[in-house]
Amino acid sequence: MTREEMSRKELTRKDANLVGRREELSLLRELIAPPHKESHVLLLLGDPGLGKTVLLAEAAREAGAAGMRVLATTGSESERDLAFAGLHQLLRPVLDRVPSLPTRQAEALRGAFGLTDEPAPPDALLTGIAVLTLLSELSDEQPLLVAADDAQWLDGASLDALAFAARRLESEQLVLLAGARGTVPPAGFERDLPRLLLRPLTPPDAGLLLDAQPRPPHGRLREQVLAQAAGNPLALIELARVIAADPDAGRRWTAEPLPLTGQLTDLMAAQYVALPPAARSALLLAAATDSPDLTTALPGLSAEALAPAEAAGLIRVDTAGPRFAHPLTRSAVYHAAPFAERAAAHRQVADALRDRPDRHAWHLAAAAPAPDEHLAALLEDSAAQAQRRGGAAAAARALERAAELSPAEPDKARRLLAAADLALPAGQADWVRELAGQVLTLTSDPDLRIAARLDIGWSLLWSNRNAEAFDTLLSVAAEASPRLPAVAWQAAWMAATVAHQTGLPEVCAKARAALDLLDSQDGPTPEPAAEYRIWIRACTNPFAERADNVPRLRRTAEGKPLSDPGTFGAAAWVLDETELAVRVLREALSRLRAPGLRGASGGVLSALEWAYVDSGRWDDALAAAREAGDIAAAYKMETVAGSADLTTAIVAAMRGEHDQVAPLLARVRAAVDTGEYRGFAARIWQTAGLSALAQGTYTTAYAQLGRLFAADGTPLHHHFSYLAVADLAAAAVRAERRLEARTLLERALARVDPAPGPRLAQLTARARALLADPDTAEAYFAAPLADATGDTWPFERAQLQLDYGEWLRRQRRINDAKPVLVTALETFRRLGAAPWTRRAESELRACGVTVQLPQAAPGALDALTAQQREIVILAGHGLTNVEIADRLFLSPRTVASHLYRSYPKLGITGRRQLRDIIDRQSTTQAGR
Repeated sequence: MTREEMSRKELTRKDANLVGRREELSLLRELIAPPHKESHVLLLLGDPGLGKTVLLAEAAREAGAAGMRVLATTGSESERDLAFAGLHQLLRPVLDRVPSLPTRQAEALRGAFGLTDEPAPPDALLTGIAVLTLLSELSDEQPLLVAADDAQWLDGASLDALAFAARRLESEQLVLLAGARGTVPPAGFERDLPRLLLRPLTPPDAGLLLDAQPRPPHGRLREQVLAQAAGNPLALIELARVIAADPDAGRRWTAEPLPLTGQLTDLMAAQYVALPPAARSALLLAAATDSPDLTTALPGLSAEALAPAEAAGLIRVDTAGPRFAHPLTRSAVYHAAPFAERAAAHRQVADALRDRPDRHAWHLAAAAPAPDEHLAALLEDSAAQAQRRGGAAAAARALERAAELSPAEPDKARRLLAAADLALPAGQADWVRELAGQVLTLTSDPDLRIAARLDIGWSLLWSNRNAEAFDTLLSVAAEASPRLPAVAWQAAWMAATVAHQTGLPEVCAKARAALDLLDSQDGPTPEPAAEYRIWIRACTNPFAERADNVPRLRRTAEGKPLSDPGTFGAAAWVLDETELAVRVLREALSRLRAPGLRGASGGVLSALEWAYVDSGRWDDALAAAREAGDIAAAYKMETVAGSADLTTAIVAAMRGEHDQVAPLLARVRAAVDTGEYRGFAARIWQTAGLSALAQGTYTTAYAQLGRLFAADGTPLHHHFSYLAVADLAAAAVRAERRLEARTLLERALARVDPAPGPRLAQLTARARALLADPDTAEAYFAAPLADATGDTWPFERAQLQLDYGEWLRRQRRINDAKPVLVTALETFRRLGAAPWTRRAESELRACGVTVQLPQAAPGALDALTAQQREIVILAGHGLTNVEIADRLFLSPRTVASHLYRSYPKLGITGRRQLRDIIDRQSTTQAGR
């Protein structure tokens, strides 16, 4: 037997269609082969017909044979607008396990699937963690394969939940495979996940597959099929089948070349048209249904009626119901039928789905030849159901279709605007602009037009198009101010947010002018106006008018309950009322953690994490950043994710964990346009410079921190640039750029208010002291140290003390230097600021002081990562792994893994010893 004959014999086995996919199949087998010590995620991408479905099916078959549980879902073009349809299909075999989840997770998942009469408020984060917990628990019992085919057609809510879980898998015995068309991953799977791009078969493999067909072509026809198919396995199979039945087809292909997908679709459509009428009707019904679970409910959809289509290779029928041989087949069949026949099929399906209102409404809508208010109202009701279940994108699409079916333009405009309002939290900014733009073309109603323009402003802001967003929001504020003050104040508040993000003086001036316009209006102001006013003032010039702004801020905090504590707390942070900011933002966050409100907590967490950094609560900052990252992933908030990464990076820089800094900053640059978001650019340069300074690369540190100001002193960002002036001076001194930095500093400080507040005063004094001549430096050091307010910012205070102590030692004032250095050292040790701890210890030794190392046991938690510390503390307080996972949005298996890795670092053997470790740490910190 020749080698070629042996190869053909191999192709008669079950994996015949996998010819040319040895490497891909080998990779999949490695992922599903025992032992399953960690989780794996892989995206299979490629053009239609390249074999994604076959590879996934083979992986599922082999996983089942190896003893793995297999859960599978397939995206459906007809169900991509039904919230959580794909996730329900995936988890349907294990829905009996939902009651065992933590209560709020179980409620979220039941609500998402519409399995309760009183669903919990929609919460994408809770739904995502419920999916993660359920999959984790299942994998504890038995290794688990999760397979999602045609992921590009999964509904958005299902994709978001699966992507959320995929990014948090760690040590579970779980493999998640997802196949999608094209080269770009589906939404939510774009970042940080491995992918495998399928390529066309090589010419030898293409020939081998073609020759293995039941009636392979020969000679010129064989060469023509190979050329037309271009290595696409599905094309090879289908073209071989057609040319075997009609050898003249090859001549038509030469005369009328088509794109490969179009060619395949035409071939399949021709096969459909050639079927007997009963088989055509059954196949069209299957295409319209696109769901095997309705087989028994549709009389015309029987195995007997479909037999000719199955014989033609268009569909497969088994105990699970009819399934098309390939997604292209369904599309070809559906579009080959006239509209009247498609509409009749949809009406028949809708009649079988009266107990499922959302699918019933969509099928009736698909059958509608013209606008119909009754159908529009049904879809509007369907949207309300989807919204209650947490499917914002599905609800928006239902309202968009309802608008298309609305006979009256006012109803059409109203529904389009409602769709735009729902598309915003779904994170689809381009779609929001499209929907709101249609409202503007449809109606002259001024209220609807103002609301649509406000949505457009929001969408531009979400799209990192700050300049356009700002102009749109300013025009809305100006136009709405006489009649719609609530809308006007909201637009001005958002415009001020843009101003703070950009940091450009001209933008800040325009935002402040919008506030002046609103203040000049007669009549009552909306309830949050006082809080918005403080926010706009703080954003546009955080260091000016403090004599008015800070007392106003404090009076508002002590008055009646706040309407928008998140905005107010963020204003307190910007104005360096740090402790007030922490208190208010914590209160705001506790409200927003309720189900259904969590998506609004992203901005609050972004402000809180920085207030934590400023106030020396670095572990709290890392916990807030991790939670913000989870929120950002669940609700598609790139700037919230960027701020969380920056927070983590700057804490890493201050603690000397420098290997973490560069990757985090690179991730921020990839996610956020730093040309538009100059605040992010300033924070990036500040963090990079601080890390370089801590590592002793002073020339690099000065170059990076110098990016915060132009040569004439113009700040890159009107707020954040100034928070690095002291570190810029420190780098300049060590890089021997003292005179240059002194000139730059004075030019920059000339641009801020002479009374900028105690924080900037302390930073400025340290900078001037470092750059001053020895005989004038002490006055700069001493002035801020005499003001106890500076202790509000402990790291900056300790840096000042360290520099002052070093200066005192160099002046041979050893006894004066010692207490200052000891105080700085205590702060650096408490914060875990290792580079500065080492410097303080070195200075004390130079003063003749024997530096005692801290006791290891009380500080044992310092050896853990931030997430491990958080888990250990919760476990020490008696929470179970499931309870910890529920609180921190992790899987129980991940919690257990972190605890297992933490015990050796803590020098203990089990959970019962955690309480003693935590008590000792708390006692030590209280003593300090």
